[in-house]
Amino acid sequence: MRVMMIMQQKKKMWTFVLQLHVLILLVLFCCKISCILDGSSSMEQKPNYRTAYHFQPPKNWMNDPNGPLYYKGVYHLFYQYNPTSPVFETKISWAHSVSRDLINWVHLERILDPTDSYDNNGCWSGSITILPGGKPAILYTGNNLNDMQSQNLAMPKNSSDPLLREWVKSEHNPLMIPVDESEYKNFRDPTTAWIGLDRIWRVIIGGDGKVFLYKSGDFIGWNRSDQPLHSTLGKTGMWECPDFYPVSVGGKNGLDTSVFNGRIKHVLKVSVMNNTHDDYVIGRYEELTDKFEAESEFMDSRLQMRYDYGKFYASKSFFDSAKSRRILWAWIPESDSEENAIEKGWAGLQSIPRTILLDERRNRLIQWPVKEIDKLRSNEVKIRNKMLKGGALIEIEDITASQADVEASFKLRNLEAAEELDGKNLVNGSLLCSSRRASVRGAIGPFGLIVLASEGLEEQTTIFFHVFRNGTKYVVLMCSDQSRSSLRDDFEKDTYGAFVDVNPLHEEISLRTLVDGSIVESFGGGGLTCITARVYPELAIGKEARLYMFNNGTIDVAISRMNAWSMKSAQFHQLLSS
Repeated sequence: MRVMMIMQQKKKMWTFVLQLHVLILLVLFCCKISCILDGSSSMEQKPNYRTAYHFQPPKNWMNDPNGPLYYKGVYHLFYQYNPTSPVFETKISWAHSVSRDLINWVHLERILDPTDSYDNNGCWSGSITILPGGKPAILYTGNNLNDMQSQNLAMPKNSSDPLLREWVKSEHNPLMIPVDESEYKNFRDPTTAWIGLDRIWRVIIGGDGKVFLYKSGDFIGWNRSDQPLHSTLGKTGMWECPDFYPVSVGGKNGLDTSVFNGRIKHVLKVSVMNNTHDDYVIGRYEELTDKFEAESEFMDSRLQMRYDYGKFYASKSFFDSAKSRRILWAWIPESDSEENAIEKGWAGLQSIPRTILLDERRNRLIQWPVKEIDKLRSNEVKIRNKMLKGGALIEIEDITASQADVEASFKLRNLEAAEELDGKNLVNGSLLCSSRRASVRGAIGPFGLIVLASEGLEEQTTIFFHVFRNGTKYVVLMCSDQSRSSLRDDFEKDTYGAFVDVNPLHEEISLRTLVDGSIVESFGGGGLTCITARVYPELAIGKEARLYMFNNGTIDVAISRMNAWSMKSAQFHQLLSS
């Protein structure tokens, strides 16, 4: 009798498992059919401009990435989110998504909502620190109904849960409050904390032209240091979303925030609210005295150092302990109107996650898309050792031009013909690109890529290089020109630009561009210069988009190699609560 009961129980169990598998397959099948139907209908209506492999929630407003981390085999991305509308409102929440590979994501429930007296007007940006014992802790900015900003703590309800689905705000909140009324609206966005050899925690908070330094022995009671970690008062305005981390000198791995030994420098990044740029400086940090000596200065350098010279803001980095690398994310805002966001039902993207390293010259950072993105590649097309003659236009066929990854390297053979560029034009790359667009013929350049182009080239976004001579040196200008990106006229069509620190006498000039519907991320010089653009074509969408290599200069340019791939779509799922 007992044996029969056990057999019946096993039969019921296997029946349940079979039913569960059938249900999962049915859900996946329905999702696939729904995606196909959505894709076919979207071509008949106004384009929605949702991307295929960049991170974005199913709907509504998203801005800053918050507290990214790797925990118990899972990557986590938290982010500023408006759960009720596709436009920004101060009463923002922390949304939460998880991934095994940084590419395919599952959307979970929100973890922080504006419900308490210190954050009832918004749970704003912050970071996550791994405490001793491996337990993560969130420090975030709360904004109250009087618009006073404060720093607050939240801990996971169950730290053994690798998905970290529930968090609890500390009973000690708020932990840090403004010293005087002048700071009420300029005191936000705590960084990942670091712990010194004295076992004291440090964290910095963004302020008006400075970053406040706070210390704590227990991560609850915090005291402000007499001096900020760094400041440039009166020059830059509010410093939002600061980031502070070490980088290895000559190393190929990223470093955890609390590493101080070995050959290292430190990076201080701030998001300058006045111009929505993410600027950084590199310097030496003395752990015992908390002195940071920057090698250059924000807004003062002739060649200003930014993570990205296009649409890229409020970035946040984290140390990936699984692969010993530092990874960077950033919010990519829209370039069109609030009315269009309401019509679409969503606004905001995240950049492709990027690795960060110090370059060989030890004075700039190198950024590169994480290796995992390569697994979306398909249908490779190659070009090797081909001359791109002056005035040439070559179409790259047999790939999906609206979802593409293109890597190219160019070799120059007649640098003597480069046009002279005086010193005053070395100050502002974007301004120079605006006057020397892709349609303006020069000697060595413009040459590069035309992406998201319509059949008749009425619409086109160009990413290209110009090479100039400045005295006895050669300078390489990289541009991203959106002036002809769409027949629409209801959004920004800026031209972005910056110089690339490569020597064309001895180095090839490389370009990698990721195209994903309404976003174009480009990496020049192996990641020394990065430019991200948002575009909204009317004609060059889906299968109607085209991709070209071009040379509008008078001097021939050699394509030493070019590899282009179609990019498959990433998978995004929503885990609904029971």
